[in-house]
Amino acid sequence: MKATAVANTNIALIKYWGKRDETLFLPMNSSLSITLDRFFTLTTVEFNESFNKDIFFLNNIPASEKEENKVFNFLNKVRQFAGTSLYARIYSENRVPTAAGFASSASGFAALAAASTRALDLQLSEKELSTIARQGSGSACRSIYGGFVEWQMGMQIDGSDSFAKQILSEEAWDISVLSVLLATEQKKVSSTEGMKRTVETSPFYPGWLSTVEKDLIEVKEAIRYRDFERLGIVVESNSMKMHATMLGANPPILYWQSGTIDVIHHIHKLRLSGTYAYFTIDAGPNVKVLCLPKDEKKVYESLLSLADVQEVIICHPGSGIKYLE
Repeated sequence: MKATAVANTNIALIKYWGKRDETLFLPMNSSLSITLDRFFTLTTVEFNESFNKDIFFLNNIPASEKEENKVFNFLNKVRQFAGTSLYARIYSENRVPTAAGFASSASGFAALAAASTRALDLQLSEKELSTIARQGSGSACRSIYGGFVEWQMGMQIDGSDSFAKQILSEEAWDISVLSVLLATEQKKVSSTEGMKRTVETSPFYPGWLSTVEKDLIEVKEAIRYRDFERLGIVVESNSMKMHATMLGANPPILYWQSGTIDVIHHIHKLRLSGTYAYFTIDAGPNVKVLCLPKDEKKVYESLLSLADVQEVIICHPGSGIKYLE
């Protein structure tokens, strides 16, 4: 009973920030993302009657206790769903800069959900797999699919209507996503803690919730008509609003570094010169820059000229879950 799955990470264009249920990972708002083609997690899960405990190796070494707890707790949910008590061995390779503002948990739990359910021979639809992956990491539900993906927040208490769905395939609209790496150290405030603190203490958070649905509608229209400028304007605004809610938290949360601000100003200058590029920033210092493929080389080279930029990785829309024999 063994399976291997590969899941790509995603970046949120309309951000998910805040949970209405911490246990089931139910969001306060719907969100929308692009699955990327360059960052991924490869995970193998094997269940066997001879195993007397769960074992988890991350990047070829035993995982930390904190990492084990998250993975084993999720595996318990999969076992409960499948009606089994078998222990598992998990081997995961994470090709994502961990906890530095790139969604490593999204690809990680998407791959774990896919490999573990396939190993147990569960015949799940993508919707069902998305619902399970969400319970490991909220954004993992979006990495089940390729291209442009919407995570519907849902209204049910049990989370049965909170899942992701693809709204446009990865082949349908090619845009460039430049991942700008400014820092690789782990964040001082995790996304989970940052969300919780913001929801509970920030006076700006209600303003976020009152506008995010409008942003989502606007972005879906931009995707529908392949209107890149319209897309970029909303995406950039939505990102800044999310970070503004964190600044209002008590104590305030600031993921940005000086290099983050330099990239923001640089993108503004590019637009003034006629190159349409837009930024978005998740819960970390690193920046993702959106542009059209025709401008990719120019934007890439200009970003590399900034003093605090360590690396720029060019990505495009990527695929959903894949299984390896």
